[in-house]
Amino acid sequence: MTDWLEITQGTAPLIVSIPHAGTEIPEPYQPALRSLWLARKDADWWMPQLYEFAEDLGATIIRTHISRTIIDVNRDPSGASLYPGQATTGLCPTTTFDGEPLYHEGAEPDDIATRREAYFTPYHHAITTEIARLKTLHKSITLYDCHSIRSQIPRLFPGTLPNFNIGTNDGKSCAAAITEKVANLCAGAKDFTHVVNGRFKGGWITRHHGNPAQGVNAIQMELACRGYMHEPESCTETNWPTPYDAAYAAPIQKILKSILESFIP
Repeated sequence: MTDWLEITQGTAPLIVSIPHAGTEIPEPYQPALRSLWLARKDADWWMPQLYEFAEDLGATIIRTHISRTIIDVNRDPSGASLYPGQATTGLCPTTTFDGEPLYHEGAEPDDIATRREAYFTPYHHAITTEIARLKTLHKSITLYDCHSIRSQIPRLFPGTLPNFNIGTNDGKSCAAAITEKVANLCAGAKDFTHVVNGRFKGGWITRHHGNPAQGVNAIQMELACRGYMHEPESCTETNWPTPYDAAYAAPIQKILKSILESFIP
């Protein structure tokens, strides 16, 4: 573990990536930002708590404590959009998902290469290293990328997002049998909805590291926040994020545990 990158090594054929739960914004970056709350608004809240069972399953867990506002380790490092023609945020976001500016006018980041070298490259090096280590123990492994997002963000998608959004880059990053197994577990979950390769098909982590032919199946799970936390109709600095409620999260956590267990023989 470094001061921002945390790696817990397990021996099961499973890597759990948590790239967007970080909320730390190093002091040198803070003066340029309009609001620290805005800078943290789009974090994937409470992912470590929701997946707290993963370590007991023997999974390897990789997570960053740095806010995605500093750099988003799940974007194309070239800056190219992963969703051409659709609204999104970039490698070093300048707006929130809702389109609110993150930086004071004229203070947008001009040190992207430095941020990429400091945070992006080490995160992906950790994934590559752990894939190689686990491939010495197992013929095939699963890279499971944990995400969440508010259920309604009109700038990004119409209507209300399904509870489970499974992304495999349209089948390129994960074997069909594994995707089908995950989808069936979600479909069997009472009161929850799901979609495969809908609005969210998986980001750079899934697309870059997934290689089913080489025994690396990468799958992204984007959860709508309402499934595990109390989500207000509109988010303000006084009501977002809502505290983690283990009892409220328990039903969806049970399904998530069954999904991760399905990757382990």
